[in-house]
Amino acid sequence: MGTFKHTCLMGNRGFTLLELLVVMVIIGLLAGYVGPKYFAQVGKSEIKAARAQIDALEKAMDQYRLDTGHYPSTEEGLESLVTRPANEARWDGPYLKKAVPLDPWGRPYVLKTPGDHGEVDLFSYGKDGQPGGAGEGADIVNW
Repeated sequence: MGTFKHTCLMGNRGFTLLELLVVMVIIGLLAGYVGPKYFAQVGKSEIKAARAQIDALEKAMDQYRLDTGHYPSTEEGLESLVTRPANEARWDGPYLKKAVPLDPWGRPYVLKTPGDHGEVDLFSYGKDGQPGGAGEGADIVNW
């Protein structure tokens, strides 16, 4: 009887340096295409979160106004939604379940009563923390 020999067509060879470089270039191209799109979505989600927080703060301020007859003053600030101001007898809060949130970039929201655009202006300066701006650096406002 003869012996059966198993032969492999490829042998025991690994990947060549050229093959590895081609794969690394493909991975780099994919990361270069997908990465910016991912980070753009992160910026959009921060803006959406700021708009949602401003909306929730506006609703709390409306409830404050129903109870007291006026919006919190600029001096009292948004803290008056959580803690009774010293001179407010008709306060029936707290109007927020938790402490007043910071904007998604870690800065406090700005309250101006009376506002330049309505009875009350509530806004965040956005990612850049400066008035005005464009794109992700634009102010997020309630008017």
